[in-house]
Amino acid sequence: MSVTQQDKATRFRELHDGPGAFVIPNPWDVGSARILAGVGFRALATSSAAAAAALGRKDHGLTRDEMLAHARAIVGATDLPVSADLGNGFGDAPEAVAETIRLAAAAGLVGCTIEDTTGNANDPLYDFELAVERIAAAADAARRLPFPFILTARAHNLLFASPKLDDTISRLQAFEKAGADVLFAPGLADIGAVRTVCAAVAKPFNFMVGIKGKSFSVAELAAAGVRRISLATSLYRAAMTGFLNAVYEVRDKGEFSFLDSSVMTQDLNTIMQI
Repeated sequence: MSVTQQDKATRFRELHDGPGAFVIPNPWDVGSARILAGVGFRALATSSAAAAAALGRKDHGLTRDEMLAHARAIVGATDLPVSADLGNGFGDAPEAVAETIRLAAAAGLVGCTIEDTTGNANDPLYDFELAVERIAAAADAARRLPFPFILTARAHNLLFASPKLDDTISRLQAFEKAGADVLFAPGLADIGAVRTVCAAVAKPFNFMVGIKGKSFSVAELAAAGVRRISLATSLYRAAMTGFLNAVYEVRDKGEFSFLDSSVMTQDLNTIMQI
């Protein structure tokens, strides 16, 4: 019996409503998605940076069609709920973001994240009012779908010059009021800041693991009030680290000791159930 999009959406909502925190890892291709499902994770999320890197491009280097095609491949790889990192929604105007939500649903996704970054290095964040309007338009589009689509709104000011936690909280609270289901702010400096943000919003908060010195354990994050933990490019970078270590050993030493700790193909096939 096939799992419907409605089934996936319901399961995804239940994960957010349940007690404690759950980890939503980020695959970058079909194989990594199947491995993550095979080892027991309950939901998946795409990473814009990992998706782009897998095709030899920088973050945000994929078009909307390309990103949705990537998401569709991840959706089709397992029966798990999948949310997608859709950057700023592939357009400045609120209606452009709303259209991205509709297309995301058509691709089989049951959630996505939309951030408040412009892509312009000289003016990296949308003005407050426009940022909120964009999330409101996305939320309205999501509510019109025939299943519960989880919209995550991301405030990115902590990643740019002169970051202020109060500004982050103001944006997250406005996004929540505009209809976002989950709030997200990458770059929180310490667990105290995480606790402060979680206490300032009523909706589930997503913490992004992946920044050195600014990543914390599941237990610490759950105690601080985090409900969802994503891994961004962390797993992709970990895989590439192992790949590079093996490549450098072969190139520089002419040796192959990496084989001693390598997983066997049959073991991978078993995990992927292929």
